[in-house]
Amino acid sequence: MQTRFDFSKAAPEAYLAVAALDKYVREDSGIDHKLLHMIKLRASQINGCAYCVDMHVKEARRDGCSEQWINLISVWRESPVYDDRERAVLAWTEALTNVAETRAPDADYELIRSFFSEADTMKLSVAIATINVWNRLCVAFRSMHPLDAPGKAA
Repeated sequence: MQTRFDFSKAAPEAYLAVAALDKYVREDSGIDHKLLHMIKLRASQINGCAYCVDMHVKEARRDGCSEQWINLISVWRESPVYDDRERAVLAWTEALTNVAETRAPDADYELIRSFFSEADTMKLSVAIATINVWNRLCVAFRSMHPLDAPGKAA
């Protein structure tokens, strides 16, 4: 795979606008960071964004999320690792990431609202939208994740 171009340099003002939204989500929205990791990982998996999956797995690991919790996000419906609140966020993340197909079903909306206020639902939705913007940029322009040094065999 070949990177098409560095979108942060091609249109710095556009990049900075997306980065400002991302900063709001990370620093000012008040969303629990574990939920943010979950949103970023699940949306990035759905969108096939290797750059973002790599980044957000490393961030989740750095912030103390367990390997099992990280590894099973893609199959969350089949694992008891996630509590009901996390499941609501995962369902809402999938619904909004795939909105053209799902149309944000009432069942998923009612589930997220059973755990979160209108304000928090809006903030979670902005977080989902933001990672979807990053995914679309990274996939469109073939952003390449860094390659880790090979590990040593045990």
